[in-house]
Amino acid sequence: MNAVVDIGNSRTKIGLFKNQDLLQVADFAYLSAGTDFLHSHAPSNILIASVGEPAGIEMLPKDSRILVLNPDLPLPLAIAYETNRTLGADRIAAACGAAARFPGENCLVIDLGTCINYELVTSDRVYRGGAISPGVRMRFRSMHEQTARLPLAEPVVDVPIIGQSTISCLQSGVLNGVVGEVNGMIARFEMQCNGPLRVILCGGDAQLFENQLKPPIFVAPNLVLEGLNSILEHNVAA
Repeated sequence: MNAVVDIGNSRTKIGLFKNQDLLQVADFAYLSAGTDFLHSHAPSNILIASVGEPAGIEMLPKDSRILVLNPDLPLPLAIAYETNRTLGADRIAAACGAAARFPGENCLVIDLGTCINYELVTSDRVYRGGAISPGVRMRFRSMHEQTARLPLAEPVVDVPIIGQSTISCLQSGVLNGVVGEVNGMIARFEMQCNGPLRVILCGGDAQLFENQLKPPIFVAPNLVLEGLNSILEHNVAA
């Protein structure tokens, strides 16, 4: 059994895999909170991916082979990125997950989380790069913190384009603005590909937009975990 650990900005997700099959997902506030879960399942191999320096590795099962995703770890994709040593673990994992799910296809991953990440993988299994823009909550927080009177709004599903209160105007501006941005970015990435483009949506805010984007959109909430497992499998098999 494999375990992959995705340590994000606000939560830690752990996925258990048997080969390529995802068996279970668990969510914790910190890696240290998930160590009992890992000890109870005793995986043979563990891959840690973190947006910062991972803490708590010394608490993981001693009998497991433990790998940490870093720029020197071999990947199942070729990387055509000028600053690959600064490439975020979540970004490359999402790209690997797309290539594993849709081999031989051009894939655009749109990860709607703290930031909105766009990752392009071409049909020849090369990660080409992408784009990063502010996420939904970052946009709401920025307007609240950088003005004197605008309140802090929360995201809702299917907000009307015409706001009739300050809150609904903020919601329309951010949420409908993101829809316009994402649809526009999809069209521009399509222009860069010689052939059809598979669009894959993931991240905590994906559910806000999955029914508002131009089809076809494939929603894969655990794509980052799947990509981490493909990286782990690639290294275990080496």
